[in-house]
Amino acid sequence: MTIESPLNTPDNVSQKIVQVPLRNGPPTREELLAYYPAKFTWHQLKTFVNSGDLGLLKRDKALQRRYNAWSPGIVKEHGSMVHYLINHRLQWGKPDTLSLLPSALDSDTRPKDVLISPSKSNQPFPPLPPDAPEYFKADIPVDSEFISIIQNDWPYSVPIEIEHTLIWSRIPIFHPDLIPAEIDARVQQDGLCGFTGNEEPPPSPSTLPECLPALAEWGITMENLVRSPGGSSEIEEMVRNAGREIDGFVKRRWVESEWETAWFVNPPRLQSVRGLAHIHVFAKKKQCL
Repeated sequence: MTIESPLNTPDNVSQKIVQVPLRNGPPTREELLAYYPAKFTWHQLKTFVNSGDLGLLKRDKALQRRYNAWSPGIVKEHGSMVHYLINHRLQWGKPDTLSLLPSALDSDTRPKDVLISPSKSNQPFPPLPPDAPEYFKADIPVDSEFISIIQNDWPYSVPIEIEHTLIWSRIPIFHPDLIPAEIDARVQQDGLCGFTGNEEPPPSPSTLPECLPALAEWGITMENLVRSPGGSSEIEEMVRNAGREIDGFVKRRWVESEWETAWFVNPPRLQSVRGLAHIHVFAKKKQCL
């Protein structure tokens, strides 16, 4: 397929006519531009994260079909998607060298050309050692054996300049020491979210109706949202405080003077891999704002 790159792409994306082959498996940056252009703007994305219903965050439907065609082969080869993640994709404590969509933060450590070699291992998830932290904390080292920071191989439909990073954790992210009983039911339904590096508050949930046209192909309306009603100021403060460790880690990893981020943790009802928690981080370099 011959395409011309959109005029609103970043300066480092070529504006000339290029030939982009359509492959199988995880997409490249060039394929995302050619075949799966972003459905959501950065503003809309932040609005969806702050809306209270994280189910609004979507992958391009065509890219989802590509994932659906790819995943059965992975399950056949590795036994399950969990085995694939644990024994192959998640390089615990190491830089992400397998991504076709590398992060700018890994540019100094990632090899120039990486061949993804399949693993036949079906080893069970190793038990945590006695000295493991009780839960995910802001000061956990990025090279800790308890976490794996990777790029999302199947990113949501976001602008190409936004990095979609996943922080997988062998230790709990939701924990009773962080989530009081008063907000447990809400967090179990809505998850947690936050924003860093912002010069102004995130878009108010009240502006969501203005962004819903971007979700028309998924049939999303105000009537079918799944979210909790707003609580008292004390309850809202508890919810914000429940994400304090995540927020602190994100601020360490994505320095606020250089990056703006929107992060979230899906509630159990939306988790793709039960029993293996992960944090989503959408990060945008400030010179791209």
